[in-house]
Amino acid sequence: MPSRSKPILCVDFDGVVHLYLQPWVNEHTISDGPVPGALRWLWKATEWFNVQIYSSRSKTGDGRAAMRFWMAAHSADEFGHDHPMAASSPHEYPIGFAAEKPAAFLTIDDRAVCFEGDWSELDPAEMLNFKPWNKRPLLGAEVRRLGLTEPLVDINKGVTQ
Repeated sequence: MPSRSKPILCVDFDGVVHLYLQPWVNEHTISDGPVPGALRWLWKATEWFNVQIYSSRSKTGDGRAAMRFWMAAHSADEFGHDHPMAASSPHEYPIGFAAEKPAAFLTIDDRAVCFEGDWSELDPAEMLNFKPWNKRPLLGAEVRRLGLTEPLVDINKGVTQ
């Protein structure tokens, strides 16, 4: 019996995998470390899903390469250099980096509202007050208090800070 392909799990990068506490610079500069637990969770998810990272950085090859480079470097720290998540070759990396938003079974994003089928539940004016988890005053301050930021990493320059 042929095996079924894994469903696609689309995962946003900034604010979901990457802490994203520092202001945006450009698509290939990734300023902070990972959200605690993100890399281990993603590795576990590859057992059940075809994990695809999709982000505003995904529009260029440099942006996709920067995310993969960043994930491989932080995965080497997290798992060791021999782990599949630390692979330097894009062909060996266990997670994909989509150039376009994939037709996903499920999406994980810090800047999304789950639509429950009732438009009357969504107030456009109230949505202007939305803040992702890492930009809310108490949680953002708590993350910063824990010192979870790391030096700036630019794929074209290496460590820049």
